[in-house]
Amino acid sequence: MVMHDLTGAFAPVVTPFLPDGSTDTSRFIAHCRWLIDQGAGLAPFGTNSEANSMSAGERMDLLAALIAAGLPAARLLPGTGACSAPETAMLTRHAVANGCAGVLMLPPFFYKGISDDGLYGWYADVIARVGDRRLRLYLYHIPALSGVPIAHAVIERLLRDFPGIVVGIKDSSGDWDNLSRMLERFPTLAVFPASESLISRSRPLGARGCISATVNVNPGRISRLVKEWNTPGGAALQAEVDAVRQVVQGFPMIAALKDILAAGRDDEAWRRVRAPLTGLSDAQAETLHASLRGLGFRL
Repeated sequence: MVMHDLTGAFAPVVTPFLPDGSTDTSRFIAHCRWLIDQGAGLAPFGTNSEANSMSAGERMDLLAALIAAGLPAARLLPGTGACSAPETAMLTRHAVANGCAGVLMLPPFFYKGISDDGLYGWYADVIARVGDRRLRLYLYHIPALSGVPIAHAVIERLLRDFPGIVVGIKDSSGDWDNLSRMLERFPTLAVFPASESLISRSRPLGARGCISATVNVNPGRISRLVKEWNTPGGAALQAEVDAVRQVVQGFPMIAALKDILAAGRDDEAWRRVRAPLTGLSDAQAETLHASLRGLGFRL
């Protein structure tokens, strides 16, 4: 596994589907290649990838296809979280074997109200099952959806007991106080906010960039902002990406991202989502695209 500090804007890559509901490998690879060409990194099988509506086999097959297609493993941070430690370890071992830069790992998200000891024990179990010093693990803190917050006390224990293995975290809490305290308390931890709107506030404190849904449709501008936030044009660039983010997050996020890709590429196939999700209504899509046109946005 590549050993280096990840920085930049990463896309939790949206997953295209074929008419029969199976994953669309060709479109997936093409989209990932476009994101890389725009300067972004790839976090496939994240929340906005519909990963929790996919089987472990589908996820591993798509990851293997990316590697076989020559996508750079050094810019790959696949999501490997599942409810069980054995399944999570299986997905993680596969990512390690394929040379990915790291893995993004949800906590076990079925049981609620679990103790810090229980959560620590689950991550320790996964690490032991993987059994590979090449593993680079990025925790995924998204309590609004997982229902399982990753407390600072748990992070501290994992960093102490697994140095060089537990190396980062994606903070999707939306809580600036939590994010800023995490950056202050854990200066060696690679922290990625979940929104580009926090780049100019968090980069001075040591954040590495962002892992954001809207990198799927605005990769070039967000990638530039990670690098240029403190340049003379940084404030204007921040305002520009904020405006796009505000529009898109006003709709069901996955459906909106896919509708933007479908319209921008003149490819209706991109509108397909996997049940239980549904696509945008005609009225929603019309409002979304009118708002983006008003900003001068183009894919």
